[in-house]
Amino acid sequence: MGSPTPSPTQPWSGRFPGFDVLGQSSHWDPVTTGVVLERVGMAPDIRFFTPSEQGVATALCDALLGQDDPTNQESRVPIVNLIDARLAEQQTDGWHYHDMPADGQAWRDTLAALDTEANEKFGTGFATCQGRHRASLIQSVQDLGTDQWHGLNAKHVWSLWTRYACTAFYSHPSAWNEIGFSGPAYPRGYKNAGVDKLEPFEVHDAKPADDPLRGTP
Repeated sequence: MGSPTPSPTQPWSGRFPGFDVLGQSSHWDPVTTGVVLERVGMAPDIRFFTPSEQGVATALCDALLGQDDPTNQESRVPIVNLIDARLAEQQTDGWHYHDMPADGQAWRDTLAALDTEANEKFGTGFATCQGRHRASLIQSVQDLGTDQWHGLNAKHVWSLWTRYACTAFYSHPSAWNEIGFSGPAYPRGYKNAGVDKLEPFEVHDAKPADDPLRGTP
């Protein structure tokens, strides 16, 4: 008897032991299943970012989403590939701040500024900086609030980065495993609505004390 085929997604932290959202795919409609499974296949090719921009964007997004831990690389979400696909196809949010360029150009400009600042402060590009140096550069942008950063509103730069990074990350089934989300509700639906009410196919959080919204039980 052969070994079962491993799932392309795995829980990252063990908060929801044994849970894999792809185990529910048989309950989704065919179109939804196709869309979700496409996200766990081969990551889309880079078409928008240059190789240099891709390196900076990858280091930035991995730091923002905690994917820069070298001991936890098995279930990395290809955030930059997903962002790149949106920008290449001009699938933006449909708006941008009046004091910012359009999103595609804003990404190019801010990645270049981040790389320039890394070279000026640490003598190497952002992608090759030490992790603590990358963290300090990123934090400095957030700390500026509405002040200017390389001629741009720092708060709006922060919004650009986090909007795109979080949208890409939480569209991926690996991230759903991390938060215990059991996927699309259509067409099956849910019957046990309410706080802490679980469906038979859902799994209790094994580490509720780690949830800042719950606190220590």
